[in-house]
Amino acid sequence: MKTAVYPGSFDPATLGHLDIIRRAAAMFDRLNVTVMVNSAKTPLFLTEERVKILQDATADLDNVTVDSYQGLLIDYCREKDIHIAIRGLRAITDFEYELQIAQTNRELSHGELDTLFLNTDLRYSYLSSSIVREIASFGGDVSGLVPPFLVPMLYQKYHRGD
Repeated sequence: MKTAVYPGSFDPATLGHLDIIRRAAAMFDRLNVTVMVNSAKTPLFLTEERVKILQDATADLDNVTVDSYQGLLIDYCREKDIHIAIRGLRAITDFEYELQIAQTNRELSHGELDTLFLNTDLRYSYLSSSIVREIASFGGDVSGLVPPFLVPMLYQKYHRGD
C-alpha cells in the first residue's frame, strides 16, 4: 500500500491546499494530511482546530487521514513508515524554498524520504494562508479562498467583539 504525507501548517486550510489534497489522494492508496506544529509561528487557529477543519474538509475522501505532529517530518515519516512527502508549488520562489527542504529531508532521512511536488491549480496560484489571514483581518471577502464552513470561523477569530 502506497502512503504519502502532505505536511503543512494549514493556518488556515485554503482551497489551494484542498486542491493538492484531492489530487494527491487520487495518486496514493493513503494520504496522511499532517498539521505540523511550527514553534517559530504563532498560529491563528489551534492545532486541534486545524485538524478538525481539515477532517471536515476531507470527510468525503476515504483514503485521507488527518493528524498533527510536533517534531521533524522525517521522524513522523519513520514512525508511520511513509517514504513520500507531497508539497505544493505556486511559483518559482516556492520551488527554491521547497527544494532546499526536500533535499534536507532526504539527507536527514538517509535517502528514505522523497518529495513529490505538485503544481497548484492556476486558480489558486496566488493563494496562501497568510493572504487569507490578512484579508479576513480587515473583514474582506474570503469566501472564494477557503471552504465555505471556514469563512465564519475566520471572521470570528478576528472580529470577536465587533
